[in-house]
Amino acid sequence: MAWPLIRLIPRETHFRFVKWAPVAAAVSALLIAGSCVSFFTQGLNLGIDFKGGVAMEARMPTPISGDALRTAARETGAHDVQVQDNFGSPNAAMIRFLPTEGGNAIAEANRVKGEIIAKFPGMTMPAPSVIGAKVSGELLMGGFKALGIALLLMLGYIWFRFQWQFGVGAVIAVFHDIILTLGLLSVLQIEFSMTSIAALLTVIGYSMNEKVITFDRLKENLRKYKTTPLRDIIDLSENERLSRTIITGSTALLALGGTMIFGGPVLFPLVFTMTFGIIIGTYSSIYIALPLILVWGVKRGDEEATPIKLGAGTRP
Repeated sequence: MAWPLIRLIPRETHFRFVKWAPVAAAVSALLIAGSCVSFFTQGLNLGIDFKGGVAMEARMPTPISGDALRTAARETGAHDVQVQDNFGSPNAAMIRFLPTEGGNAIAEANRVKGEIIAKFPGMTMPAPSVIGAKVSGELLMGGFKALGIALLLMLGYIWFRFQWQFGVGAVIAVFHDIILTLGLLSVLQIEFSMTSIAALLTVIGYSMNEKVITFDRLKENLRKYKTTPLRDIIDLSENERLSRTIITGSTALLALGGTMIFGGPVLFPLVFTMTFGIIIGTYSSIYIALPLILVWGVKRGDEEATPIKLGAGTRP
């Protein structure tokens, strides 16, 4: 038996997506500008993976007070102390701090560890993890290289399967998704770590999958309706796949929403990035990738579709 609420989704819709493309383009341009301003003014809140430092996990037989642990860590003289309590369980916490510049990071980490354990009887700490500035810089560059390689490979795949207009449109739309996702992380100062890179790669995959499905339906309708205006075929294609988009997207968001609420602070940056990425990826499939194809035109059979002129009025 089908889920009853699915019946509320209309089987046929007649939305005029193309009509609102200029408005969506203006909104996207403003959001991208705001993201760039945030990058240059406050940047990303880089985690210890990318800016270096010391990370120590503290474990207790009873729940740990994050405030008490933070105070104890600061009293040791550690710099830029961050304490993340409820690290997987109420009895565990993660302590991060920056070692003294030019000092022995490992010796300082062991000193801080010993002084904290002395203040909390029964506490245990595995060996501290020390990440140097050089290693953290290499991790950051490696992470963004992975994003770039993923985009190039996907561009090649879509170009091979469809036409160059589809491939370029998809990559521009995915760049749009990445910039806005990073912009939101910068504005909210959510910690950006290696798990955030993994989340961005997942977002790229989901977003590109949406665009492949969008292009596949458009390509099929271009073969069926050879004389129909391109803007009408785009509207038709999006209306035909709208119910599938709603069901798939809402299912993913429900799972991520539960994890965001109950997963704790450790998983929050990862899940938050994926949640926003899925929303913006669905939006860009409709209002970034497809309008670019409308501007450039596509090949239908042996004839080229006539590109629209920028600034020309849209049909009401």
